[in-house]
Amino acid sequence: AVDIKWDGFMPEPYYSEKLTLDLRQLDNCTQATQNIDWIFNLAADMGGIHYITNHKADLLYNNTLINLNMLRAAVQSKAQRVFLASSACIYPVRLQASNKNFSNLKEDDAYPAQPDSFYGWEKLFSEKLFEAHAIDYGLDVRIARFHNVFGPYGVYEGGREKVPAALCRKVTLATDPGEIEIWGDGKQSRSFCYIDDCVKGIMVLMESDYNKPLNIGSDRMVSIDELADIIIVISGKQVKKIYNQQAPQGVRVRNADLSLIKKVLGWQPQVSLEKGLSETYLWIERQLHEDGEVAESRT
Repeated sequence: AVDIKWDGFMPEPYYSEKLTLDLRQLDNCTQATQNIDWIFNLAADMGGIHYITNHKADLLYNNTLINLNMLRAAVQSKAQRVFLASSACIYPVRLQASNKNFSNLKEDDAYPAQPDSFYGWEKLFSEKLFEAHAIDYGLDVRIARFHNVFGPYGVYEGGREKVPAALCRKVTLATDPGEIEIWGDGKQSRSFCYIDDCVKGIMVLMESDYNKPLNIGSDRMVSIDELADIIIVISGKQVKKIYNQQAPQGVRVRNADLSLIKKVLGWQPQVSLEKGLSETYLWIERQLHEDGEVAESRT
């Protein structure tokens, strides 16, 4: 396992070797990929909607360097297979502008290209980068387009957190009764995939012969209002929602079409949104308790 820094959230090691390296440098990527058969390229500079809205240049620069160097190192080390974590952010904004007549996003909806963010453009470019290395160097690649993956052991504060973690933190810190702030009007809609399902999807894809981009996510779409309501019920608190319509919101609606991955891999998510959010909420509550930000936590 390689990272530029380690946050200490993991309860036990999940690796046989731990390297602290900046993968924007080719020599570090070369070191990391020596004698590695399968490379899971999950490294990225990224975060929630606020972060990717306010760090356009750095995201493009850092992530492009990571992917360029990891691919060149994979070729040099003769890796057997390389995985790219792409994103639903690659899909055209015109298909996600309204709840009216919206269709779940299929893999072939990616073109003509019109991502809504620079982060989305970087991910789409990286997909083509991987495709080019597959063609020219015979690199065996696998590409997954993640749709809002969440769960315990993820970032929950500091600006890089995604909406499920942010809402879990806000509800945990709210008084009872109390209130939380929702970015936008709460009607923007998304689907959310629990981390355990995502990991299983990655492994099924890596073990398969399928080498085109595939959606990995959930096809259960909920509004941000509904997401917050589920978390509030889990908390057992009486929490009122207030809205900040000046905050970044992203596209109006986004949901995964899982028809292709079900057909070619037989994969679909198994963990319900409620179950995943409960696990995530309780973990974040414990972290905030240990940090001294809340008075008590449940087991």
